[in-house]
This record gives sequence, C-alpha cells and structure tokens, in this order.
Amino acid sequence: MASSIILNLLVLLSPIFFVSTFALNDTSSTSVDTHLSSLRIFCNNKPYPDACFNSLKLSISIDIDTNLISYLFHTLQTAISEVEKLTNLFLSAGGSNDIIEKQRGTIQDCQELHQITLSALQRISVSRIKSGDSRKLADARAYLSAALTNKNTCLEGLDSASGPLKTLLVDSLTSTYTHVSNSLSMLPKQVPKKGRKNRRLLGFPRWISKNDGRILQSDADEYDSSQVITVAADGTGNFTTIADAINFAPSDSEYRIFICIKQGVYKENVEIPKNKPNIVLLGDGNDVTFITGSRSVADGWTTFRSATLGVSGDGFLARDITIDNTAGAEKHQAVALRINADLAAMYACTIKGHQDTLYVHSFRQFYRECDISGTIDYIFGNAAAVFQGCNIISRMPMPSQFTVITAQSRDSPDEDTGISIQNCSIVATDDLNSAYKSRRVKNYLGRPWQVYSRTVILESFIDGFIDPAGWIEWSGDDQGTDDLYYGEYENNGGGSATDDRVNWQGYHLMDDYDANDFTVSNFIAGDEWLDSTSFPYDDGV
Repeated sequence: MASSIILNLLVLLSPIFFVSTFALNDTSSTSVDTHLSSLRIFCNNKPYPDACFNSLKLSISIDIDTNLISYLFHTLQTAISEVEKLTNLFLSAGGSNDIIEKQRGTIQDCQELHQITLSALQRISVSRIKSGDSRKLADARAYLSAALTNKNTCLEGLDSASGPLKTLLVDSLTSTYTHVSNSLSMLPKQVPKKGRKNRRLLGFPRWISKNDGRILQSDADEYDSSQVITVAADGTGNFTTIADAINFAPSDSEYRIFICIKQGVYKENVEIPKNKPNIVLLGDGNDVTFITGSRSVADGWTTFRSATLGVSGDGFLARDITIDNTAGAEKHQAVALRINADLAAMYACTIKGHQDTLYVHSFRQFYRECDISGTIDYIFGNAAAVFQGCNIISRMPMPSQFTVITAQSRDSPDEDTGISIQNCSIVATDDLNSAYKSRRVKNYLGRPWQVYSRTVILESFIDGFIDPAGWIEWSGDDQGTDDLYYGEYENNGGGSATDDRVNWQGYHLMDDYDANDFTVSNFIAGDEWLDSTSFPYDDGV
C-alpha cells in the first residue's frame, strides 16, 4: 500500500516539487551535509525558501523518510504551531490601548479570521492527501488558500491602525503565514476532469434527507412551521429579527437549520459566525423579503465588517431574499453580502449596493439566477466563486468615476481561487446606458486587485456599454499585468467583441479546454456538494 502511494505521488509531481526518498542511515557529517544540500534545493522552489529550510532542517532524523509528504506534514505542523502562538497576541490586542483602530472592527476581524485559519489548518489530513483522495486534496487547497486570504484581510485592516503594538502584529502575521504559503506550494496540483455539459435540475440525491429536500424545494407558503425557525417582522413568527433567530440556532450543527424569513424589511446587520454552520435562509421572494443595512468605510467600518449580511459558517444556503447596503455611492466601500464560508450557495437572490457590493471573500461559493448590482469592484474578493444564470447589473457611478464589475484578489499562483461568470447577462441600468452612449462614463469587466488576479467570462451576454478594451489596470498601481489570468469564451452581445481588447500577456481568448478548468466540477468541486442543495446548476461548457 505504501509503495503504491509513493508511486501515485511520483506520477502527480514533477521533479521540481519532489525530493526522492532516502534514509539517513549514515549519521556522518557527509550524510547530513548531503541531506541539507538536498533540502536547500527543495526549499529554493518554495515561496519563502528560508522559512522552509529553517523549519524543515529541525525535523532531520535518521528515523524519518525525507520525502514530500513528510516535508508537508512538518511544514503544516509548524504553521499550526505558529498560528496558535498568535492567539494570545490577538487577545491582548483586543483589550489594549497599544493598538488604535481607525476603522471599527479591525482587531475583531483579525481575531475571527485567525480562528478560521486555525480551524482550517487543523482540518487538513495529511493521511487523506497521501491516500490520493482528490476531494480531500481539493479541500486542503481551499483551506490553505482561504488562510492566506485571511492574512491579507487582517493586514489591510491593520494598515490604517496605529500604536506601538501594530508593528509586532504585522510582523507576526507576516512571519507565521510564510509556513501556510509554503504548505500550499507543496500540495500536488489537481488534474481537471474531462469536460461535459450536464444540467442538474431541482432534486435531492440519496444522501440528503427527504425532509431537507422537501423544505428546500417548497414554496414559502408550504413550509411546515414545526420544521423551521420563522422570522416575521409583524410578530407572527418565532422571532422578529434575523439576528435573534441565528443566535437561537444550535451551534456546530451537523444538520441543516432552516430559517424562514417572512416578507418585510429587516433593517439589521446580520452575522452568521463560524460556529453556526449549515444555516439556510429562505425568503418569501426577493421582491418582498429584504435585509438592509448602511454600514460603510466612510462611516468608520472596515470593509469586512460593513456587510449587511456576513457569513462565516460553512454550508450556508440562501434563497429568495434581497440583501441591500443602502449607504449610497458617496460612502464608497459598503458591502451588502460577505461570504467567507466554504460550500456556500445562493439561489434566486438579489444582492444590491454600489462600491464593493458582493465580497466573495474566501473558500468555495456558488451563485445561481441572482441579480447582483453595483458601481465599482462590486464583485470582489479571493474565493473560488462560480456565477451561473445571473444578471450582473452595472449602476450609475458618481461623477468622474468609471464602473468595473470584478476585482479579484488572488496573490499567489498556488491559490485555487478566482471568479467564473458563466451563462450570465452583463447589463447596465437605463441611466448608465445613456451616460455610456454620450461617452460620459466608461465601463469595464474587471481590474486586478492583486498581481495573480483571475476572472473569466464564459458563454455570457455582454451588452454594448462595456468598453472595447474590456479590462483596466488597477487604479494608481503600477503592478504588471503579465501574471494575472483574465479570459473570455464564446460570449455574445454588443460588448463581447474581442478585437480591441487589452493586449496584456495575462489576457486570454479561451478554448474549450481552458474554459473547462473553470466549470462547477473542476473549479469548486461542485459535483461533490451542490446536489445536496437542491439548487440547479450546469456542469461543463
């Protein structure tokens, strides 16, 4: 069995990512020197070579085979140990005058994201990776990618802070996450599945309970009140606020918790924390059930904390709800929905705002038949996110501004993240259409928030308001455009012509093979989990 595992890894990995197995039976200095030299060569190909070498040289033992799996195991253990050390530092920062927050929620964001990172690292099973389990490998890559995103979000918040503790926090975060980055670089890449076109209709597979399936498929007036928690603004439900229903829901549930939100306007900022997984929000319809908030960066909140609905609990689902941030364009960054939870899906929802409407922060996410509107960077973040059958609607920005739909923030080539927009309609509001025709406002598909930014538009309708160049550089930033990946595949509409698109090295006119990498099964492992949501999806191109 062990020999077959090693053989499989040899097939998966090129020599640059693998150091041949050998035993340190010879304890002479020559043997140790040879090993250290091989280790240095191995680490030179990692994002942080010195951190790699210094952590792994401590694990040298004549009883340990020095192969990739043992290197990965020790690097992960180092990462977990270092992340655990940060706990007390964050706790002390929360009650300290040595850190001054210019934006409300900076330390709270860092504390929460740190705990999510620790949980994600602890869930990675090296033994499952050794077994060649492709699903567990995909999970590990998703967890480590999310951890790196958590680091960046915390650092962005700390950038505006001050005080004597700031330098220690920044240095500790930066140092700790070198081991996370190195761990991700050691994981073997996955081989994409062969492309296919398959539409999954509403229905539930054998492994989802019949009760869950009935509730997910029911119309709002058909829910059995004994099986759901009901929120009603008029007092006819179990609770009058969504926050109270979330607080009431059991923690760490292995089963779905259904919360039916009756028609009405719920003016509240709702947080679904990490310890509340498997929450399902079911509205009466996105034209009658509204969750609204108005937090913004201009009013002192962090971008992360400005969300009207913020979701950190894995397995989150929502249907038939409008989520709105009403702060207005003049308040700049103001998030309507933020999801930093794994295996989350939205169906038939409206997500409405201006700048930074939808924060697809991290992990794996799916959006089906949703209306998403905004002005600048209104779909942004570093999740692996797939959008299908959605209406993506650019709104009129403030004077002298342009509109841009996506701002994807992948900052490492090892991260399995990006934004995939498939079979959607990219359109403008009437007033923006008029402004575009009079050449007062330019409009773009996306811009790179980080150097490895990745966004693709597949089989979608792109209306004529989109500038012929299609994409634009990050405003005021001189970072190159060679390492990003922006792609288009078989789109249509007045704005889909590619003759005058940007001539960046990172821009691609995609073929079938390229597009297949960004489908539901390959990009978010959706064929492994979306069936259980009863939400429809298309697989393949």
